[in-house]
Amino acid sequence: MKQLVRTFALVFVAAFALMILASYLNKSQGYSGGNTLTIYNWGDYIDPELLKEFEAETGMKVIYQTFDSNEAMLTKIEQGGTTFDVAIPSEYAISKMKEENLLVPIDHSKLPNLKNIDARFLNLNYDPNNQFSIPYFWGTVGIVYNPELVGDLTFDSWNDLWDPRLKNQILLLDGAREVIGMGLNSLGYSLNDTNEDHLQAALKKLSTLTPNVRAIVGDEIKMLLANEEAAVGLVWSGDASEIMDENDKLDYKVPEEGSNLWFDSMVIPKTAKNVEGAHQFINFMLDPDHAARNAEYVGYSTPNAEALKLLPEDISQDERFYPDETLTSKLEVYNNLGKKMLSHYNDLFLEFKMHSK
Repeated sequence: MKQLVRTFALVFVAAFALMILASYLNKSQGYSGGNTLTIYNWGDYIDPELLKEFEAETGMKVIYQTFDSNEAMLTKIEQGGTTFDVAIPSEYAISKMKEENLLVPIDHSKLPNLKNIDARFLNLNYDPNNQFSIPYFWGTVGIVYNPELVGDLTFDSWNDLWDPRLKNQILLLDGAREVIGMGLNSLGYSLNDTNEDHLQAALKKLSTLTPNVRAIVGDEIKMLLANEEAAVGLVWSGDASEIMDENDKLDYKVPEEGSNLWFDSMVIPKTAKNVEGAHQFINFMLDPDHAARNAEYVGYSTPNAEALKLLPEDISQDERFYPDETLTSKLEVYNNLGKKMLSHYNDLFLEFKMHSK
């Protein structure tokens, strides 16, 4: 028994020593909270050269991790197993994070570059006074189409999608808010509508679209549309930009009834170990030159008014991705519908998908 106890004690001491050694090595290599910045972002959603420049400028080591959905990001932050200093969720996820006390308030006095953000994109309903979030990119939901394959259809209206000439030619995003929202908008309703009669009317109308729906897909929608596997796709504007870079025959339109205005924003999660560094990074990304370069690399629309002036005119003057106020006034940010209503939206979407098979 004594030998067993002695052996256990030796193993415990060795394990403890290894923990101390690992901690020392992490600190010596830049992995302590104060000189490390851990960023949690969507994949391929930042110019990697900017991360290198931030490291060189601040002496911090950047650890960059990615997620593929707001839900995956929320789950990981809620679990708290990994600490993130900066995350970049979408607006409805920010609302949820606020409700669950998962965010650190942002100190605007540490962000002198905040003045560069277009006032249109500040103080929105999902985060009044930008207490917890700073806009990173923004965009719309609309229609990518191949003019050579759709005849005289221009998609000025969502209702063009129901044209019988598009039989088996439409790809849809695999997203409940996007598809149910499209159905609501096509009827003149808000994409945040919770009126059950309106929701059922949208579902009924969507069910009549199924002959035209080729597939409901995820990220592969970009490749499929670029390769002309379908004539039309419901996509986010950033994806539309990528698709059109691959195939310049394609075009993008936000229908006149309105659509979604989305934001991805920089936040500081509650478990952050380097709050000071997080503020430094956010301010770094708000620099006009950095924001302009990031917008060119990623292909999404920048909310940074000063950065917009630095972009080539073929980007900054492209109203498909920087629409005028006539259109933006008809766009809506997704409201946080609450768990019950969001679950109902998901159920309606599932019913539509099953009907589409």
